[in-house]
Amino acid sequence: MIKSEQASLSVTRIAVITILTIFALSVGVLAASVDVRNVKIVLSDNCEIEVLTTKTVVSDILEENHIVILPEENVVPNLDSEITDNSSKIVITGITQDPAVVAALAKEEDGIYLDQLLGAYNTVIEKIIVEEEEIPYETITKDATNSGSSNSSKVLQNGKNGLKRITYKVKYQNDIEIERTIVKEEILKEAKDKIIQLTNVTSRSSSNAKKETNVSPSGTTLASRVKGITPTKKTLNASAYTASTCGKSPTSPSYGITSSGARAKAWYTVAAGKGYAIGTIIYIPYFANEPNGGWFVVQDRGGAITNNKLDVYMSTYNECIKFGRRNLECYIYEF
Repeated sequence: MIKSEQASLSVTRIAVITILTIFALSVGVLAASVDVRNVKIVLSDNCEIEVLTTKTVVSDILEENHIVILPEENVVPNLDSEITDNSSKIVITGITQDPAVVAALAKEEDGIYLDQLLGAYNTVIEKIIVEEEEIPYETITKDATNSGSSNSSKVLQNGKNGLKRITYKVKYQNDIEIERTIVKEEILKEAKDKIIQLTNVTSRSSSNAKKETNVSPSGTTLASRVKGITPTKKTLNASAYTASTCGKSPTSPSYGITSSGARAKAWYTVAAGKGYAIGTIIYIPYFANEPNGGWFVVQDRGGAITNNKLDVYMSTYNECIKFGRRNLECYIYEF
């Protein structure tokens, strides 16, 4: 009876050992069938961690290691990408860093190197810089000669450079300027044009001839009309316009017609705000050497013309562009 019990116990032990052996072999086979990868994770603060994982999707690997991606962070490769190679990298960067640079490095045959990767993610720094620049003066030549006659030149006004202050927003990366944008531009001093007049050489026999004047009859007439009236002195922001900039077709009956009903004339017509009545005469010293002697009449209005602005009518679009916009001293004669 004792021998029988001993034999039964031995059989039981053998069965248990066999089951345990089979289980161990099964676990070994299962472990051998799972692909374990070594993945390096570079965080946005440049810290690095290495993890062993059986996951293949980037988002699963980060979740497995309790890494949360903030709204202002980027991930390369992206969250939906799969990691299939051993010793791969996942890089988390700030929003100001350019993921295109990392993507380009990722495609290199030699793989991604950490120094290259972190070098591409240096923070972009913005600075406000204020600089002063000279405004070069222009030379204007007035031709008052008759064809076929000898002539000479005379400087009516010496040129002088102006000065402007420009405020820039400048972006730097790795201490290198990568972008510059103008934020504000302020004219500190207007440039003064150099004016040269070409005239005919006068012979002795004609020395008593009547001298020419820069002031046209219209300018003389306007000046005589305001004689005895005390003007109001103001500084107005002046621009220039011509018929082609008024939004009307050259075939339109109203092309070149002002708000007063009169046809606009160069060196005569100006558009002003409603604070100045139609017919108001304005003297602008800046144009004193022009054919009208600097005298204008308010004949027009404009949607963007306020009481602090003035629009001078000129013959061509190129003249308007050349004049640009500038602050001018004005003497306003109101009746």
